[in-house]
Amino acid sequence: MIDKFSARLCSTAAAVTIGLGATLVLTGAAFAEPKVLAKVDGAPITDEDVAIAMADIGPGLPQKLEGAARQKYVLDYLIDLKLAAKKAGADKLDQTPEFAKKLAYYRDKLAMEEMLGSVAKAATTEDAERKAYDEAAKAEPPQEEIHARHILLPTEEEAKKALARIKAGEDFTKVANEMSKDTAGEGGDLGWFTKDRMVPEFSEAAFKLKKGEISEPVHTQFGWHIIQVEDTRTKTFPPFEQVKDQAARYVAQKAESEAVAQLHGAAKIERFDADGKPPPAAAGAPSAPAPDAKAPAGSASKP
Repeated sequence: MIDKFSARLCSTAAAVTIGLGATLVLTGAAFAEPKVLAKVDGAPITDEDVAIAMADIGPGLPQKLEGAARQKYVLDYLIDLKLAAKKAGADKLDQTPEFAKKLAYYRDKLAMEEMLGSVAKAATTEDAERKAYDEAAKAEPPQEEIHARHILLPTEEEAKKALARIKAGEDFTKVANEMSKDTAGEGGDLGWFTKDRMVPEFSEAAFKLKKGEISEPVHTQFGWHIIQVEDTRTKTFPPFEQVKDQAARYVAQKAESEAVAQLHGAAKIERFDADGKPPPAAAGAPSAPAPDAKAPAGSASKP
């Protein structure tokens, strides 16, 4: 199900998450006086400052850094930040053309995050989430699923020898461990899969078997297989509550993508090469908008 809601709006989704994270953290403290946690030459650093910094650098911190240690790390970072920024100001490093360009870039970036965050918040309603869920569920009706094992060998002769051992009473798992060239699963275990997950020749043979049955040698592009079906079931789409978070992310990202596409459509965008001329291939061509978020079909794994 996660694959069904995996579309991303270029690299902005992560930035939006950071911006929204800071907003959510600060919302609870909006009606309280900020708590001063430190002062640097008289300049206060508050719990709100720590919350903003945590949303920015927190995802990159080691997971083992938790609780008070995590808070201390971020506070120490802000102290260093204040000290370094003050020194940069004294040295007039914040008055260079390069600094002004970077400042303009980060201002635009933060403004974009605020705009996309607002769009995502407005779009993410339960009705929209349920609509996205219903569309995804409709596109994935119940399917037969089997749990199988296989033994993979390079020649038909070797496959027949493996099958003969099994028919003589040897355990399938034991023969697989000793003979199979596919060592990905213990005893040739492939887990649960639907028919579209395997190459056609393998699926056709496997899905004709009943629980406990073993196939004759089956040839595919990978070699010769002996297949044993351990169990069968019907795969159904997970309930809404189980995938609600994924649906919400999909709705938000789709709304962000559409908003950016609308901005592209309403703007006059011109592109130029290093000489200040329109590139020949792009001359007269409209700027491509950001792609819509989609719920793509999951990729099929092969035996």
